[in-house]
Amino acid sequence: MIEWHWLAFDDIPRNDWYEVLRQRQAVFILEQTCLYPDIDGCDPVCHHLMGWREIDGQRTLVAYLRCVPPGVKFDEMSLGRVLTTQAGRGTGVGRELLAKAIPLSEQLHPGYRFRIGAQAHLEKFYGSFGFETVTAPYDEDGIMHVDMVR
Repeated sequence: MIEWHWLAFDDIPRNDWYEVLRQRQAVFILEQTCLYPDIDGCDPVCHHLMGWREIDGQRTLVAYLRCVPPGVKFDEMSLGRVLTTQAGRGTGVGRELLAKAIPLSEQLHPGYRFRIGAQAHLEKFYGSFGFETVTAPYDEDGIMHVDMVR
């Protein structure tokens, strides 16, 4: 069973935040061999959704994303840094992460749409949650992306 935490930046326990940053680095920088500024100044104004599961007696982060408020990156709110850790892959936790994040974000920012910069190979995944592609594919940090809205 996954234990979900939806927290403002200032409410995230220090050790949990350290694990989030460690996993963001592991997935986005090391696995995807993508050098980019992960620490971009947005985290302090975001809400963060973290999924934790006990694996071999250890509390383990299996999924994460942040909700960026409207007006910070886009006019719309955005979901970003969406990841499933190595420990969570193949379990459906990515779908569960989005299914939880969308209504939580809508409650936090009522009346706003979403805009995301999705990796192009995940276009169908996000489409299954009602996101529609609104740009041609573009290269961002060496990975093809598309903008999608919901």
